[in-house]
Amino acid sequence: MNGLAAMNSNNPVSTVSAPGPVIQSTNNNQATVVTTPQKGIPPAVKPKPRLDQNTGSAANRPTPTGAEATEDAAARKAKSTKTSPGDDAMANGEAHSAAAGSRRMSLQAKGLSELMMEDQYLQRLFYYFSACERCTLAQVCKRWKGMAYNSRYWKFVTPILHKRDLYDDTEDGGKAFTSLSSFEQRGFESVCLVSVSDLDICEFIDHCPKTKKTLRGISLKRSTVTDAGLEVMLEQLGAVTALELSGCNDFTEAGLWSSLQPRVTCLSISDCINVADESVAAIAQRLPNLRELNLQAYHVTDSVLAYFPARPNGPMSVLRLKSCWELTNHAVVNIVHCLPQLVILSLSGCSKITDEAVELIAENMNQLKCLDLSWCPRITDAALEYIACDLPKLEELVLDR
Repeated sequence: MNGLAAMNSNNPVSTVSAPGPVIQSTNNNQATVVTTPQKGIPPAVKPKPRLDQNTGSAANRPTPTGAEATEDAAARKAKSTKTSPGDDAMANGEAHSAAAGSRRMSLQAKGLSELMMEDQYLQRLFYYFSACERCTLAQVCKRWKGMAYNSRYWKFVTPILHKRDLYDDTEDGGKAFTSLSSFEQRGFESVCLVSVSDLDICEFIDHCPKTKKTLRGISLKRSTVTDAGLEVMLEQLGAVTALELSGCNDFTEAGLWSSLQPRVTCLSISDCINVADESVAAIAQRLPNLRELNLQAYHVTDSVLAYFPARPNGPMSVLRLKSCWELTNHAVVNIVHCLPQLVILSLSGCSKITDEAVELIAENMNQLKCLDLSWCPRITDAALEYIACDLPKLEELVLDR
């Protein structure tokens, strides 16, 4: 038989040379295999000696026991747990990615009916709808109403409430103030009240106590608010910093003096027949933190603009004077002297302004980014040269007429 050795009990070992493995027999009738190299086949590779991790040389140290084994295990554990900041950052990134992926998978795994009741999904979905559309969605169910009325969606929305919206008819033919729970739930930061009186404003504040701390801006349009009502309103609404009065003809200049609070930073007054020089003087002296003034008054003269303190780095950056027919170039002289830091200036409808006033503005108000000279018929093409040469930061110029 090729490659096999015959076992013989008389001979201690008898072999037959063969190129393959050889079976040896011993007296104990036990066979062992001896591997011999074959032609064309490389010999077996010997294992490399183990290297010492400390010295880098071959180590044949005996296996540590007792205290030495404990110390070696502690060292290996400390070395295996030591990581670099880059490894930590990579691990954190992988963890966040895995968490985001699991959330996406959880949303994808659910059916449409389940997603429609998932808070995380609804929060993202409602961002794509307008304020009016969210009001419609709030009528689907209580869960959707609670989600749609979250204050995050209504922060920059200003609801308009007419007087008729504030009262409900009762069975005995009377009027009862309507519930404004949904108004408070949405957490509006501003509101516009139309055609209201002093009593209506007080009722609104009493039925919405949260507005005393959350309301930042209030607008009164075509309302019969008096001096007393205006003063009480600004005292009760202690967080209001923006005030608009439009078409309110029942308050006087003295009432404006007594009601304005120093915390007001934005003020808009238009179509109020009792507003004249004394009102602007009250604004200039009672509102040191005023940043924006929008004024439409037909009886304001040039001298009143000199009441504003001359502070080159003052807080006011926006001044809009619309249809102030009595203002002339002398008013622009006062503006340039007292408010050179303005960023936005509008003289729309100030029909007595001429090219000389525009030249003063261009030479002294180099911070302007927006200039409105619409409906100023006395301004000619020469004013454009002053603007082009001396207002390097100007971004918007309005010349409509």
